[in-house]
Parts: sequence; C-alpha cells; structure tokens
Amino acid sequence: MRKTILFVIALLIISNVLSAQNVDNLYYLSPEILVGKTLPANTDFPNTNLQTALFFSFGTYNLDNEQEWAVRLNYPKTGLSLAVIDFGNSDQVGQAITVMPFVEFSVFKKYSDNFNLNVGYGASYMNTQYDFETNPLNRAITTKVNWSFRSFLYYNVLKDKLTNWRLGLGYIHHSNGHTRLPNQGLNSLLASVSATINTSKVESVKPHKPKLEQKSETYTSSRFGLGYNTLSDSINTKKEVYTVAFEIGKVINKTFKFGGGFYARYYQHFYDYIKDEEALINSQYPNFKDNAFAYSTNYGVFGTAELLLGHFGVELDLGLNLYKPFYKLEWQITQGYRADSGNYVYADLDSYYELKRTISSRLGVKYYLITNNKSPKHNLFLSAHINANLGQADFSEISLGYTYRFKN
Repeated sequence: MRKTILFVIALLIISNVLSAQNVDNLYYLSPEILVGKTLPANTDFPNTNLQTALFFSFGTYNLDNEQEWAVRLNYPKTGLSLAVIDFGNSDQVGQAITVMPFVEFSVFKKYSDNFNLNVGYGASYMNTQYDFETNPLNRAITTKVNWSFRSFLYYNVLKDKLTNWRLGLGYIHHSNGHTRLPNQGLNSLLASVSATINTSKVESVKPHKPKLEQKSETYTSSRFGLGYNTLSDSINTKKEVYTVAFEIGKVINKTFKFGGGFYARYYQHFYDYIKDEEALINSQYPNFKDNAFAYSTNYGVFGTAELLLGHFGVELDLGLNLYKPFYKLEWQITQGYRADSGNYVYADLDSYYELKRTISSRLGVKYYLITNNKSPKHNLFLSAHINANLGQADFSEISLGYTYRFKN
C-alpha cells in the first residue's frame, strides 16, 4: 500500500510539472529556513530540542495562465516543495525527507497585499519509528512512509523586482493514515524566513483577465476505492477496506465543485475478527457470527466540496455513518487499557464514542485524465485520500472514478 500511495503522489507531482509547461508562466525559487517545536504526541513523549528544517520550493505565478480556475482564484501560485526536517531528537524522533505539492493564495487583500496562505499535501520518509523494545516512548510514527500536511501564513517584509523576503508562521503534520499502530502523528509549530527569487521581473507582466460568464453544470460521479488499515495494537497488520460511492452535484465556473452522495464500505479486519471469534465476539456480541459480512460493512451519506485546478482536485468530504455496527467493538478495543492486574479493560461506549461513530470525513487529492478547464462530458480520475472518524484516521485509500457532466 505504501508503494501504491507513493506512486499516486509521484504521478500527481510529475503531472503538475508537465502541465505547468503548457503555459508561459513566470517561475520562482524559494529557499526557506524553519525553526520551531515538535509537539508531544503522547504521554512521556521523548524530549526534543529546537526543530529545524530546510525547504526548497519551485513554483509558478500563473499570471499568464488563462485557464478559468487561475482567473477565478486570482492567480494563485502553485509548485513543489522538497524539505529536510530535523525534529530535535535524532535518536528517538529522527529526521524526515518531504516531497509536497502546494498552492498559495493571496489573503486579506482588502487590508494588505503582503499576506499569503500556503497549503501543501504530500509524503515524507521518516528514518526513526516506534519500536516496542528500542523506542517505546515515540508513539507518533510507526512507518517509514507517512502522509504530510503543511499550512503556512506568510508576510512580505522586503520586496523588489526579483526578490521577496518573507516571514512565515505555520503548522506541519505527519501520520501514516492508520495503516499501522500506534499512529499518534507528529505535529509541529514553526516560524520561517524565506526568499522568493524570481526568474524574471514579475511587475512587468500584467495578468490576463478575460471576461468570464457565470455558469454551472450538473454532474454525477462514481468511484471504487481500495484502502488499508489496521485494527489495534495487538492486531496490527494491514488489511483491505473496499469502498464504492456515488455522488451528484454542481460544478460552478469550472473551479468549484459541490455535491452529496452515499458510500458503502467493507472492512476485512472486521470480518476476520468476527470469523475468528476473537475476545469480544463470544462474550458480548455473539449475534455478529450470524452474518459476519453484514456486520463488517459501513453505509453512510456525505457532502463534498472540491477545488478544481485544471487536471487536479483538492477534496474535502464530511459525512454521517448510518450503519457501522462493528465500530463499537473497535472503540472498546482501541480506547481500552491493560490494568495492573494484567486484565484488559475495554472502553465505555460514551458520548464521545457516539460522536466519532456518527461523523466521517475524507481529505485528499485527485488527478483527472482531462483538464476540468475543458469541461469534459466524460472524465476519469485517480485519487489518494485519508478517511477518518471525526478527524481521527480510519484508513488510507486510493480510488479510481468516473465523472459525467450534463450539458446545458
């Protein structure tokens, strides 16, 4: 699964670079030095010194990009960042090498032209992981390859025709998407100093601002997803999660996509736990053995919002689980603890359990075969997502989907 996720991300990166060559854009290079703090991921987390990182970004201003998404979004910058991160404890937390596509928007323009918001989503290789015997206090990272997310606010301090010095403040997160436990994730708060070095004078290029009509199109979309997750610290192997989903909604101005739909999922871990008659099945849920397949499924409805950037889409779903009976067992197992007596104490099904069982979410990126700027009637996409229960990772997933647009 890790190789598959890396392949998807590599495809997105390569496609982004290739698609950028189709327009005569202005490019820039940006070295960046970051310092900050690695936040404790669990009780007794190893002490860390100052976190340091070096980012190197290659981007484009999109000022000569006449695609509708660029015009509608006021010509955001897009590009790719490469980074080396030291978390401040080489023995127990280690370092990361990060590859991250990004998009950067101008914000607060009503008050100032100096603020920009940069959001990136990619992958990191971590050289130090949790180990029960040799590194038991670092419960944040358990796999070598992890998802990474970055959100930074920048302020222009000193700018001339070719160079822009900036101060930044933001947040970086790393986790494996519940493909192995423990998976507390690494969170960091950082400040930065960077220089945006332009390849030519940006002020000499005026962006094209064609007159655009307001338009919307109805679409339907279906997808099949293959995901992987693990069940608990004691049942800690990756197994499949299969998903089918259907949605319908509107594409507005070739840039914004809003819709809703339903999903059906099947968890191999749930099925095997029932068929193997593990601890809680015989003692509390013997009725699950009557139909192991049904009790291993999950059905729900969701709303979706997606930002379309040509061949790419950045998607966020929020949903409601209408049926997920096995989650009560998963909660009791994963939120429980082993008492001093040696017996395992299963967690209570409290109000927080009800909230997490009910609310689902999904965040990821898509690559469309045909650019959305052409408003194609038929389109295929490949995507990589993290699925969650109220923000806590449930499984990592790749999907293949089809979208149909009804033409007015």
